[in-house]
Amino acid sequence: MQARIRVVVAKPGLDGHDRGAKVVARALRDAGMEVVYTGLHQTPEQIVETAVQEDANAIGLSVLSGAHMTLFRRVIELLAERDASDIVVFGGGIIPADDIAELEQLGVARIFTPGATTASIIEWVRANVSSPVG
Repeated sequence: MQARIRVVVAKPGLDGHDRGAKVVARALRDAGMEVVYTGLHQTPEQIVETAVQEDANAIGLSVLSGAHMTLFRRVIELLAERDASDIVVFGGGIIPADDIAELEQLGVARIFTPGATTASIIEWVRANVSSPVG
């Protein structure tokens, strides 16, 4: 029997717009995944701590503030420091196309840009995030 995929959905930094993150969190939950939404204004340290404590399989970051390079990089670094690099990091928001390749080189598995459907996000998570054997 497989356990459900556990995803931490987070809004790092000073960005105060969380509608998209809440929509994605609800869609993942409705698709049968366990979702922990951290709320607004989380630090990378808080996000990684939550993911480790919750035994998450993935972290989904929503960044609209323009600080995506710094925030994603720090989450990836902290996961490595915690020996938790097996937690898949993906995200979305207002992220220029030129930055997506660099984020992928840092270890971000996927960036969803505005217009991505919740169905495409669910499909990607199911295909790319392993659920634990329960």
